[in-house]
Amino acid sequence: MRVLPSGSSALLVELDDLDAVLGFTAALLDRAVPGVADVVPAARTVLVVADGDLAGVRAALERLPWRPGRQGSGERVELPVHYDGADLAAVAELLGTDPDGVVAAHTGREWTVAFCGFAPGFGYCTPDTEPWDVPRLATPRTRVPAGAVGLAGGFTGVYPRESPGGWQLVGRTDVAVFDLARDPAALLRPGVRVRFVPC
Repeated sequence: MRVLPSGSSALLVELDDLDAVLGFTAALLDRAVPGVADVVPAARTVLVVADGDLAGVRAALERLPWRPGRQGSGERVELPVHYDGADLAAVAELLGTDPDGVVAAHTGREWTVAFCGFAPGFGYCTPDTEPWDVPRLATPRTRVPAGAVGLAGGFTGVYPRESPGGWQLVGRTDVAVFDLARDPAALLRPGVRVRFVPC
C-alpha cells in the first residue's frame, strides 16, 4: 500500500489489485475514519477526500486494519433482468455453454459493486466466486439503451442511460439504476451487493 498526496485535500491510496481495493474500502467505510469526507474506489486505487487534517487522515489510513477480499456493505439490491440481450448467444459460445448456462451463472452468484465510473451510476460489479473473462466488443456500439446489462472482463454492469458502449449485452432491466430524484441517486454504489434475478 502506498499513500500519495492528491491536491490539497485528498490522498490517493495505491493498492496491489481489485481484491485489495475492495477490502481496504470496506474497512474504511465500516470504521468511519475521522476527517474522511468521501471515499472513491477504482480498480487499483482509493481516493480519500479529507475535510480535516490531511496528516491525521494519512496516519489513520496507514494504521487502518484491513484485509483483501470482496466484503460488501451489507446493503443488497435485487435487479430483475430480461435475459434477451443481443450478445447472449455469443457470450454463451465464448464461455463454452448455452444461453441458459450464462443466465444460470449470472443469476447464481452474488456480485459486489467494486467501483463506479464511465457514466454516473455505472457500477462495476465483480462476482463473489471465480470471475469469468468476457472480452469487450471489437467495435463498440454507438447506442446502448438505458438498463442494458452487459459483461466485460470480469465485470458485469447496467447502463444507467443511453450511451455508446463496448460491453457484451446479455439482458436488460427496467429498474432505473441512476435517478436524480432519488437519494442517493445511484442504486449501485461501491460495496453494495447485487443479485440479478431472471424475469
